[in-house]
Amino acid sequence: MKQVKWSILFAAAILFVQTARSAEKEEPALKDVFEGKFRVGASLNADQIHGKIPSETSLVVKHFNTITAENAMKWESIHPKPEEYTFETADAFVEFGQKNKMFIVGHTLVWHSQTPRWVFQNAEGGPAGRQMLLQRMKEHIETVVGRYKGRVHAWDVVNEAIEADGSLRKSPWLQIIGPDYIARAFEFAHAADPEAELYYNDYDEWKPGKRQTIVSLVNELREKGIRIDGIGMQGHWGLDYPELEEVEKSIETFAALGLKVMITELDVTVLPHASRQTGAEVGQNYELRKELNPWPDGLPDEMQEKLASRYADIFALFCKHADKIDRVTFWNVHDGNSWRNNWPVRGRTDYPLLFDRQGKPKPAFYAVIKTAKGTN
Repeated sequence: MKQVKWSILFAAAILFVQTARSAEKEEPALKDVFEGKFRVGASLNADQIHGKIPSETSLVVKHFNTITAENAMKWESIHPKPEEYTFETADAFVEFGQKNKMFIVGHTLVWHSQTPRWVFQNAEGGPAGRQMLLQRMKEHIETVVGRYKGRVHAWDVVNEAIEADGSLRKSPWLQIIGPDYIARAFEFAHAADPEAELYYNDYDEWKPGKRQTIVSLVNELREKGIRIDGIGMQGHWGLDYPELEEVEKSIETFAALGLKVMITELDVTVLPHASRQTGAEVGQNYELRKELNPWPDGLPDEMQEKLASRYADIFALFCKHADKIDRVTFWNVHDGNSWRNNWPVRGRTDYPLLFDRQGKPKPAFYAVIKTAKGTN
């Protein structure tokens, strides 16, 4: 009798595993669902690039057809010292994308953050001069873009150069070189790989002041005969911001310039505001308090539903403008490796992506899938 009972339990366990595997196989891939509309991608961290977590590698290969380097190609990672380049992780990133026939995006060539201090200094430790900094920029771009010529399909050439009010960020690039540093960066990138697509990437581009400055920037570059192919609109958004009508205005405005529009760095925080600022200014840092970290052990069903509803509205807008949007890239793969867990409050637990910490699809995933079928 016991043997029969154990046989039944064993058969039930086998059936459960087979059913689970079948369900996993039947789960639609994001890249397939949105085929013909836009590419769907994710940024990859070093562990994912080097394949240290096979389950995450499988998730990336199944769901995404474009990848962006989260940190591996930023200046501090790839060019930490004046005469030192570290290409190991960046090389592996490009090889991963090529192996899986993905659209590969390099991020980023010129940015005020995650750039070593020496870049902006002379031999005595004082501020570098204009020509010195221009030469360093040129040499860096020639080396990095040149190494991956014909293999990296697109570059975020300049990142976050404009403030929310539309003024140019007072970064060392601006203070030492002047406003033309943006144009020179695009010139150097085009010369290093004439076939690669070249983008300007920023957050809060739904704000009217920033939107208009980007339009002016694009027109100025074109008047000088300088190539720019697209605008990356960072989607570091929340449940209650931005207003999607403003996002739509920016999509339409940038597309009307004849530019490709990319939704980049997409994630949706569910946590309370730590300040009145939106966007993604990496310098923000606030003290961890209980009220700012209300769900350290898991997201309640009510909040899962709110996140799913927000993602459904966002992707309904993307599908409406699929003729204008070239790519939608999430900023990492699942909740556990999202930067949102530590920004702008270190130590918080956030749930901003479509996959949970075990790599399983959340209600938001299925809400997004429905938008592709027009059932939102």
